[in-house]
Amino acid sequence: MPSKLPAELLTAGLLLGAMQAATAGNAAIEPNCHIGTYHFAQQPDIDIGPGEPGKLRWRRTDGTTGELTRTPGGDWVSTRGWTGKPDGLHVTFASCESGTVRFDGSPGTRVAFDVTDTKFAVEDAVLAGRLVLPKGTGKVPIVILIHGSEHDSAREDYALQRQFPASGIGAFVYDKRGTGGSTGDYTQDYLVLATDAIAALHEAKRLASARAGRVGYQGGSQGGWVAPLAALVEPVDFVVVCFGLAVSPLQEDREAIALDVTRHGYGPEVMAKAMEIADASAAILNSNFQDGYDRLAALRTRYQSEPWFHDIHGDVTWVLLAQSPEELRVAGPKLFAGVPLHYDPMPVLRNLKVPQLWILGEDDVDAPSAETARRLRALTAAGHEISVAVFPHAEHGIYEYETAADGTRLSTRQPDGYLRMMEDFIRHGSLERAYGTAVITGATDH
Repeated sequence: MPSKLPAELLTAGLLLGAMQAATAGNAAIEPNCHIGTYHFAQQPDIDIGPGEPGKLRWRRTDGTTGELTRTPGGDWVSTRGWTGKPDGLHVTFASCESGTVRFDGSPGTRVAFDVTDTKFAVEDAVLAGRLVLPKGTGKVPIVILIHGSEHDSAREDYALQRQFPASGIGAFVYDKRGTGGSTGDYTQDYLVLATDAIAALHEAKRLASARAGRVGYQGGSQGGWVAPLAALVEPVDFVVVCFGLAVSPLQEDREAIALDVTRHGYGPEVMAKAMEIADASAAILNSNFQDGYDRLAALRTRYQSEPWFHDIHGDVTWVLLAQSPEELRVAGPKLFAGVPLHYDPMPVLRNLKVPQLWILGEDDVDAPSAETARRLRALTAAGHEISVAVFPHAEHGIYEYETAADGTRLSTRQPDGYLRMMEDFIRHGSLERAYGTAVITGATDH
């Protein structure tokens, strides 16, 4: 990867997420009794969630984040974002029973939620889910969290299942079929996944009963293809898409390669050569990883000595260039099971009457956002209820970053306003203020 992103976002990449999840490692994370969202008197709420094995991840509502590593003395020290650089913050947890923490000297108390774990059947699978509601008896909006293409458990990894309820919004999280506690065969077939999302919606409403207010979807990465499709099949009150795409999976890789060319300052001659590689990659994908390797190998031999070649990454092409045909013929069809390479999301978006919020990173190299933003703004101009928010200097996952000496990107934090924007839209179906540095067009302009 050209950027160092959070592990859950690496595995939630769009077309490539399945390959990354399998190769990045899936070591089980030991349950930790300190996981939860904590309330503080003098600072924003902080969520403590699982990180890499043996570590924890903290997230403030303002988007700041860091990794926690336990010291021999029993307390925890933090690093800034995913940079690996110490930020000077120290964290001490009391006993598991107390539910308290001291974060950089400030005392905090774990927020209590109404939590219901469940399993629900959909076609040939039984999915494991969890409804998390704020304490109380009144109606609350509920958001169904639709996963990306990861192989890991959303119930273990997703901080939003706690962050939303801490602000008064219910959340329903579930493991994708074939992952975590869910049965069934893993797939990236969007219609199957949309069917699962609709079943999750029904289960959330059943469990919430009279407490269910506005109900809709939040989908990240691959979920940006699934959530609108599910909402078209069965309308909801809102759809929030984060770092998703309004182009096909195959076009995603092509756009990523084109962005590699332009952001490294190369011109039309290099672009033409890079598109030859994109075409060769597409041929392999269209053959379900069985054919086309000789063509790609010939291009690699022809261009690998040219300076631009090693700047070409794409979303999946780099894997095809790095792995042997023998490995890919076996692993590819399993890891990319059911991916509709030529799926065009535009007919769904043109016919969807549900209010939508799309949040994009301007500098996303895994899922380039420029064409998606252009298409969405055209739909808005045609009268669709779509708000488009683009955060400058933000990567896939809506993470700000710094650039290391070798050119790699190190994620530092999420932008201030990102979480508040989603919360406002979930509550009201519109945006009512400015949100940090986001450039917003559409139903509400700021």
